[in-house]
Amino acid sequence: MKIQDLRPAIGARKRRKIVGRGPGSGHGKTSTRGHKGQMSRSGAGRSPGFEGGQMPLIRKLPKRGFRRRPRAGYSIVNLETLSKLKKEALITIELLKEKGMIKGAVNYLKILGKGEIKVPAHIKAHAFSKSAEEKIKAVGGKCEIIDKNM
Repeated sequence: MKIQDLRPAIGARKRRKIVGRGPGSGHGKTSTRGHKGQMSRSGAGRSPGFEGGQMPLIRKLPKRGFRRRPRAGYSIVNLETLSKLKKEALITIELLKEKGMIKGAVNYLKILGKGEIKVPAHIKAHAFSKSAEEKIKAVGGKCEIIDKNM
């Protein structure tokens, strides 16, 4: 047996219903839509929440809460990520975007202390965690905080 010899099991595939081809077909005249009414018209239909004119469930239930506007958040970068930049003297948000370490539209940068950094570097960010600041200063680097309004 070859792959081109495979066929679906008998009865597994149904033939498409052909309608509107005269009375002999059994699906002529109204084309299985019945007489008159909303569902017999072309293009007519009902919305997903429609319940036949009864008050829909979605309108009966109380509405609660709201969705807040998304704030321009911090992009978080760990020291282990910065340690991959071997010989960079000045690390800025633009450099990290250029190297592909930050993706998307980012307004603020925060450096966290996970991992180790071995090379002293001057890092400009909007915020630093305490552990990150300590580790950077321990190897002789500098932490410069950028003003958020700029």
